[in-house]
Amino acid sequence: MAAASPRLSPFAAALAAAWVLAAAGWAAAGDPPLSPKGLNYEVAALMAVKSRLRDEKGVMALWDINSVDPCTWSMVACSPDKFVVSLQMANNGLSGTLSPSIGNLSHLQTMSLQNNKISGDIPPEIGKLTNLNALDLSSNEFVGDIPSSLGQLTRLNYLRLDRNNLSGQIPVDVAKLPGLTFLDLSFNNLSGPVPKIYAHDYSLAGNRFLCNSSIIHGCSDLTAMTNGTTSRQVQKAKNHHQLALAISLSVTCSTVLVLLFVYWLSYCRWRLPFASADQDLEFELGHLKHFSFHDLQSATDNFNSKNVLGQGGFGIVYKGCLRNGPLVAVKRLKDPDVTGEVQFQTEVELIGLAVHRNLLRLYGFCMTSKERLLVYPYMPNGSVADRLRDYRNGKPSLDWSKRMRIALGAARGLLYLHEQCNPKIIHRDVKAANILLDESFEAIVGDFGLAKLLDRQESHVTTAVRGTIGHIAPEYLSTGQSSEKTDVYGFGILLLELITGPKTLSNGHGQSQKGMILDWVRELKEEKKLDKLVDRDLKDSFDAAELECSVDVIIQCTQTNPILRPKMSEVLHALEANVTLAESSIELNREPLPYGGPYGFSIRHEDPHDSSSFIIEPIELSGPR
Repeated sequence: MAAASPRLSPFAAALAAAWVLAAAGWAAAGDPPLSPKGLNYEVAALMAVKSRLRDEKGVMALWDINSVDPCTWSMVACSPDKFVVSLQMANNGLSGTLSPSIGNLSHLQTMSLQNNKISGDIPPEIGKLTNLNALDLSSNEFVGDIPSSLGQLTRLNYLRLDRNNLSGQIPVDVAKLPGLTFLDLSFNNLSGPVPKIYAHDYSLAGNRFLCNSSIIHGCSDLTAMTNGTTSRQVQKAKNHHQLALAISLSVTCSTVLVLLFVYWLSYCRWRLPFASADQDLEFELGHLKHFSFHDLQSATDNFNSKNVLGQGGFGIVYKGCLRNGPLVAVKRLKDPDVTGEVQFQTEVELIGLAVHRNLLRLYGFCMTSKERLLVYPYMPNGSVADRLRDYRNGKPSLDWSKRMRIALGAARGLLYLHEQCNPKIIHRDVKAANILLDESFEAIVGDFGLAKLLDRQESHVTTAVRGTIGHIAPEYLSTGQSSEKTDVYGFGILLLELITGPKTLSNGHGQSQKGMILDWVRELKEEKKLDKLVDRDLKDSFDAAELECSVDVIIQCTQTNPILRPKMSEVLHALEANVTLAESSIELNREPLPYGGPYGFSIRHEDPHDSSSFIIEPIELSGPR
């Protein structure tokens, strides 16, 4: 007798039906179907996105449909539970169209595709991304209407669709999004009346066919009403104008009186001894969690000194445990008055959008009249500086392969800050204490939370010097001018510390006792005695080819003239080309580079007689922040 076929439970049957429908949807849209192995639906969605885009730079070359999950792919960042939460594909020369399957990334929080050449319609399916809080499709070639489905993104905080070829009217549902703080629809071909926009900041410039719906009903009659009205219509319009002027003056006077009253109340509260100086200031910053001061007091046991993780020029970092269980690092900033409310909100919001697997992600914040605090995930393995001094079972915690892996991760994080963030971010204090390690010893670049933000057109910024003598580039120390090349210099010193260990830099070793360690490195290279550089605790357990490559990178990164230093993209390419790790095949943010030297960048030398000796003396100006 034939065996009875197994029966599916109603839940299993429904689940199977859902997968069949999903596969049919992808097939109908012309995107790759599910693989026979049955794959992660986020992998399928991203592969569908890849299939519709032309990738001349090969930035998606390692996206593989057979992957278990996409969390190691370039330009993709995941949550701790392995869901895709960020897609950062800006400035990559991508063209083609955007697949509707983008709407299947249901956990996505940030999506940045700006400064590409993507065309076609904006997929209405983006409206299904209910967790999305930042969407940037600016400076592309999108056409058609703005999808009204974007009005379903109730968590959306930041929306840029400017500098495309969009047409039609501004959807009322998009204009009315309650949580939107920034909206840019400028330089498109939008037309029709402008609805009331709820966003705090917005721009509609460069749309010739828009008109103000509060002035006139119907925009197509604007010219006719201006040039050919009857005297009665003119008088009616004049009366409306006078009424509007009277209302405007009344509102202005009322506003001034209210502001004076608020100022008086604030003055009185400041003078009263029992007034609460730590009352939380209420505002929202998109996906960032707003903590009350009481929450963070409780989490850190009232900022107990036993919970201090580090201290530096920006403040003290405490270990904390939130009510729902997760461990966090709470940075309590010094001198909260230095950053006003608006400046603090702006910087925190922009930094919160910097999401990369090798960057310390900002989790939340707290702002009161007297306090500014930032909340980050807790890194269980501390910093590279800590682990370089740490031993387990008589062996250093960081073996050679881990050190090279850390160098790769730090380079990827810095590359993202320099070339993927808009505006770009200069770290200004790259050192071992600011490179953290997660549970897998993956490098996480920290301490860029309040780094100076540069507009794309700017080449440098002049600020008060913050950093650690011994890691600061000469031009930054002498002039206060920092640039991406300042970070490149700091990375060179970080790489040197990974090779030599902390003792050489802090206590002196051989020629470094004279404060000339970089000259010593060059001499050892010329004498072909690079093995003398390697941390003695590693006991010759290192790769000679990787050592030679790393030393060449160090020499190039630490040249006195910043113009001669390579970009971080060139540094990363050089390290990836020579580090024999499985992870080296995961190329994040890679772009084609001119092949000039043996490691992927042109070797640029300066006159050794003009170079200043580098004095290694760890005088802390900022410390870990």
